[in-house]
Amino acid sequence: MNKRIAIVWLTMISFLAGCGWFGKKTANQVNQEVLEGEKVKLQREIDKKYDNPEAHYDLGKIYQNEGLLDRADWEFTLALQFDPVMYKAQAARVKIYQQMGQADRARMAAELYISQASLLGKGFQNEGLDEYALECYQTALSKAPNSSVLNKQIGYYYLAQGDMVRAEEYLRRSIQLDPYQPEVAEQLGRMGVVIQVPKKPGDSKKVDKAMSGQ
Repeated sequence: MNKRIAIVWLTMISFLAGCGWFGKKTANQVNQEVLEGEKVKLQREIDKKYDNPEAHYDLGKIYQNEGLLDRADWEFTLALQFDPVMYKAQAARVKIYQQMGQADRARMAAELYISQASLLGKGFQNEGLDEYALECYQTALSKAPNSSVLNKQIGYYYLAQGDMVRAEEYLRRSIQLDPYQPEVAEQLGRMGVVIQVPKKPGDSKKVDKAMSGQ
């Protein structure tokens, strides 16, 4: 009986081996090998041309998918160092901070990147290209509707255009988001809107200051 069982097992093993069962790789193993190959390829590209933002970004995405968030953040940082307006790298960094559980850092980074469109709007406005300036402001605001700086900038834009109704609307919104803006309160006061500015308990708006260039 034992001899028969042994023969059956040997037959099954031979059959499975003939089908390639024991040599077959799992999908995860195959995927990992592909990723490792891609990482080697990207690293070679970086070695040849270190200031290649696309290669750094692609390598960062692989690290991100592998859960190596610090390494991913470093690669995205390098990508932005060589291409400061690589929007996909900016978005990837914000996502990385969220995955790290750093919600405040993610929000700060997002507002900082969005502010670039706002700064471009200022440049257009200074050149008298008002239509383009407003488009930049509105684009930035659509991505960060709770930014006091962006609302203030649009309020001042409409003020310069003589549109007092819209100016008041955006300036009111700005000071609601950040009550510690005496210059906005003063402007609203000149427009007949009474705003009481509370005393500022320290530096609580570093991001907006950076966005406004103060």
